[in-house]
Amino acid sequence: MDVRLKRAYEPAEDSDGYRILIDRLWPRGLSREQARLDEWERELAPSTELRKWFGHDPNRFPDFRRRYLHELGEHREALASLRERAREGTLTLVYAAKDTDHNDAVVLAEVLRRGLPRGA
Repeated sequence: MDVRLKRAYEPAEDSDGYRILIDRLWPRGLSREQARLDEWERELAPSTELRKWFGHDPNRFPDFRRRYLHELGEHREALASLRERAREGTLTLVYAAKDTDHNDAVVLAEVLRRGLPRGA
């Protein structure tokens, strides 16, 4: 399974395969032509409440991860669809966050590769 992560502001490449934006909000200053997305999956993004609480604070990431996993547990069908797509070819999760280590795409990629942990 080939699941990749890429910032929305990085140029799209053919090697990205199927490109899916997984943020609830459209990236600022980015045109649809520049984004070259195949899909925008808002429902898999963290809730507005969780996103605002997290505020991209790396110290909050462990708790954010736990809460986001719980939210993802409500979207098993959409997750299964993405896992299937990743089995068929490259799937690139596109996100806007500046921090490449502490964001929702990191968590979602982990879930797609390994599945949801028990209790999520």
